[in-house]
Amino acid sequence: MSHAVHPSRWESQRSFDELGRPLRDITFTVVDLETTGGSAAAGSMITEIGAVKVRGGEVLGEFQTLVNPETQIPAFIAVLTGITNSMVVDAPPIESALPAFLEFAAGTVLVAHNAPFDVGFLRHFSEAQSRPWPAFEVVDTAKLARRVITRDDAPNCKLSSLARAFGATTTPNHRALSDARATVDVLYGLMERLGTQGVHTLEELQTYSSRVSATQRRKRHLADGLPHSPGVYLFKDDASRVLYIGTSRDVRTRVRSYFTASETRSRMGEMVRLASTVQAIECATPLEAEVRELRLIAEHKPSYNRRSRFPEKVTFVKLTREAWPRLSLVKKVLDDDADYLGPFGSRSMAEKCLAALHETFPIRQCTDRLALSPSRSACVLAELGRCLSPCDGSVDHDSYAAVVRQLRDTLLRHPDQVVELVSHRMAALAEDERFEEAGVHRDRLASFVRAAARTQRLTSLTRCPEVVAGRREEDGRWVVHVMRYGRLAAAGVIPPGADALAFVASLKDSAETVLPSHGPLPAATAEETERLLRWLESPTIRLIEVDGEWTCPVQGATRLLEGALGSRP
Repeated sequence: MSHAVHPSRWESQRSFDELGRPLRDITFTVVDLETTGGSAAAGSMITEIGAVKVRGGEVLGEFQTLVNPETQIPAFIAVLTGITNSMVVDAPPIESALPAFLEFAAGTVLVAHNAPFDVGFLRHFSEAQSRPWPAFEVVDTAKLARRVITRDDAPNCKLSSLARAFGATTTPNHRALSDARATVDVLYGLMERLGTQGVHTLEELQTYSSRVSATQRRKRHLADGLPHSPGVYLFKDDASRVLYIGTSRDVRTRVRSYFTASETRSRMGEMVRLASTVQAIECATPLEAEVRELRLIAEHKPSYNRRSRFPEKVTFVKLTREAWPRLSLVKKVLDDDADYLGPFGSRSMAEKCLAALHETFPIRQCTDRLALSPSRSACVLAELGRCLSPCDGSVDHDSYAAVVRQLRDTLLRHPDQVVELVSHRMAALAEDERFEEAGVHRDRLASFVRAAARTQRLTSLTRCPEVVAGRREEDGRWVVHVMRYGRLAAAGVIPPGADALAFVASLKDSAETVLPSHGPLPAATAEETERLLRWLESPTIRLIEVDGEWTCPVQGATRLLEGALGSRP
């Protein structure tokens, strides 16, 4: 499907995040603040900033300054910290102290014990001064300690307790520089302990979780050699059975995340423990990767994928073509000139839709074929007035056919009749406080409208022999996709300086040959066609060529989804 695209068009220079930065090479600025209270947003001010710059265990410099809060320091704060009003009267205000600290910390990784507090204060006053906040990475020793330290190590994760546990050379005393020095010892104590568990880079430190086993971390080499480009990845076990299939704009970075705490799904941890290899399939565009993922999941049905494994297990509502047409639930779309609504992901949803249609249109619900002039007794539904009863001659063929035409128009173009009747019935039930019954009708209506909208949207694309569209990406490149009868036939990226028309022509020539399917069923799965539709409907799409008519009825069901039901199919 991909078309002559040099991998470097998608691959950028590998970032430090992708490679992993050794902790021994990281320059940290360990910072601590003293304040007049617990919330900068509520008016609390900074009274002292203390920081230590370290790399590889070596202290590179220290920063300390009192800060004039320009307000009275509460008595209990003065007792706790030892910082009094007289001590800060000649100190610089935060407008001077903050720029000096930011200059000291520039280009480093910030570390703090309970970092949201300290970093939150610094960011608050940076914004108050209309000063851009530097893109600091942050390590929180308190958060890290809660994942590492047990009750046998320390009674809690307070800085004072951790300083004792790690034998810090400085005792915390609620003064900024002393507490920052103690935090340095705690940081390196934590890093030393985690080093025995295979945590050696800043990325691994930031995402460390006790939920990630050492076995999982040791498997991060499975991501080595995978491409930094859009594609699909397949986790396989020792017997080469596919365990899980996923997709990403950057395959290598995504696969690496499975070996860190950023992956929180328990079943993924189990899957990684079973995996022995990861295969990657590079794709020209992210959309091609999404499509390939769907097709591979349907082919391999990996046990750790929950969605898209059984696209063949769908149900349709069918309006038959016979002397006395009826509605039925079927599993396949045949080339029989009948009208179909769907597909539905479950039979229960199809049954709800069928019930909404039967409420509105009194066509027969019996399942056998009727002769052109049937002669037999009426059923209970006829006696209840819910069936026109062609079986006993209660309705002539032309009158029945008129109702069927209305039903067909509802399925294919105008759903309003069903919506109005069921909505009226819901309102009446609600007025009588029969809310449970009203809820049943609501679910039936929702199932019908979603199915009608889905059918109309799918059909709009599946009836087009070919649609060629492009979009300019943020990096200036143009991606182009060729779609035939609702199936992705080719994908490519126009190389810089290339003749766009010639590229599109070549892409079309090399595209997959696709034969049309029957009814609303795409030449691919419904899920694939819906992915294509979402891309086609996204901003800045340019239609290059359209063979056929890509249109949806103006008064179709999609407008009702966007309005009354408030969702998309």
